[in-house]
Amino acid sequence: MTELTLESLIDDGNYLGSERARLENKAILDELERKKKARSMAVPTDDNRVKARLRELGEPITLFGERQADRRDRLIYVLSQITAARGDDVQMEEESEEESADEVGEEEFYTPGSLELLEARRHLAEYSLPRAQKRIAQQQIDSKLPLGRIIDMRKKIFAEVKRFSNLGSQIGDERPISQVRFSPNSKFLATGSWSGTVKVWNVPACTTSRVLRGHGDRLGGVAWHPQATLTQGEGLVNLVSGAGDKCVNLWSLNSDAPLSVLKGHADRVCRVAFHPSGNYVASASFDTTWRLWDVATSTELLLQEGHSKEVYSVEFQDDGSLVASGGLDAIGRVWDLRTGRTAMVLDGHVQAIFGIAFSPNGYQIATGAGDDTIRIWDIRFLKALYTIPAHVSNVSDVRFFRGDDLPPMGTVRGNGDVTMNGMDEDVDADTSNDKKQEQTSDEWRYRSGLYFASAGYDGFVKIWSTDDWQLLRTLTTDSGKVMSVDLSKDGRLLASGTYNRNFQLFAPEEVTV
Repeated sequence: MTELTLESLIDDGNYLGSERARLENKAILDELERKKKARSMAVPTDDNRVKARLRELGEPITLFGERQADRRDRLIYVLSQITAARGDDVQMEEESEEESADEVGEEEFYTPGSLELLEARRHLAEYSLPRAQKRIAQQQIDSKLPLGRIIDMRKKIFAEVKRFSNLGSQIGDERPISQVRFSPNSKFLATGSWSGTVKVWNVPACTTSRVLRGHGDRLGGVAWHPQATLTQGEGLVNLVSGAGDKCVNLWSLNSDAPLSVLKGHADRVCRVAFHPSGNYVASASFDTTWRLWDVATSTELLLQEGHSKEVYSVEFQDDGSLVASGGLDAIGRVWDLRTGRTAMVLDGHVQAIFGIAFSPNGYQIATGAGDDTIRIWDIRFLKALYTIPAHVSNVSDVRFFRGDDLPPMGTVRGNGDVTMNGMDEDVDADTSNDKKQEQTSDEWRYRSGLYFASAGYDGFVKIWSTDDWQLLRTLTTDSGKVMSVDLSKDGRLLASGTYNRNFQLFAPEEVTV
């Protein structure tokens, strides 16, 4: 009998298994680390001092056609190379006064909040604490699953993921598709485009269900209410969208006009997100802030500063206690909604953060950035766990798979067969239904958060495992830039929105949709 080892769990003969690939991966990560250190180096700003420093290092003090800014960049590059070669930090004599002044200025400051915000914080605490308690209790139960059972589930799930292929492509709008998001019941897909239009599609048929026109500029983000399409009563909010007209619109599926228009941002609105309770909406904007809105009253509860440049992405944790924001300053921040404090600073990318997502496990975060990498962060240790050289151009979006509480009808098994309600039709219901249902529930819980998808400006969508962060599947689109990606909650579909106005659907080959 073959002994089960950690290596057998991790090494499935994936793409990064060879020594050559590992060395290439290490070289990319080393270069990223060098760029990060170079970005934080303190160097003279006076051109004469820059020339003097270059002369000390044995470098030409000027090159043909070189400007002052170029010369300073060259000095930074030379110093970073020396630092990498020595393995230590090069200290600059000019940095002491500047850095000490910066450290004094980095203290937290507080501004008075409204009574509505105080009440919202209390509600958020009452909502999130029981959910966190339930999640942790379930994780403790799942941690006791036998290793053999975990390996079997992992192989079955990954075998299905590796069979994802192109199901079809549809022209979504007259301008690029900026974001795609599946509805909670996986029956609809919302697309937002640079034309300012939100469209709701029936999937997988790709027929138009609703066209929502209410923005006057390019749309940056769209998100579904957690209970959307399940309660479609008159006047109920089902969607939220944000656009370049500085507005955040709340939509119902029963009207072509927005239910409410939330105004307050001073610049373009990018990504938007619904709180898990459905009572609040967060919006990220180019005015360097993200804001929290009350859905019921359509009022602004919180204007949160903290980024030095535009804020592009925002996402809530499933418990509802935390929210993460990512900016074009290459910094991400995790905020505690109950107190307003910064819980963690995600400092490691060297280019703008475009995509951010919480894992269903509640303590890990994935960020995708313009430095072509995805970083995995752990809130428990307040640091980055892993850096994935994911794409050869900007990583525009990242999305974890998160399933429903119960497995869907027609669950796909590892051998490609489709079973109804997770049970074989030829198995006697009186003898094995309970056992089958228990096994299927365990597998469905384990599947949630086991993999995530990323979109890149290199034209690819990639699916990654979350236990070893290895590449599972690369999907080709019909565009040079993939703007967004999403995974349906029933596990059957993956959607991508592209710069060439199309969206694509992908599904495992054996799945009958």
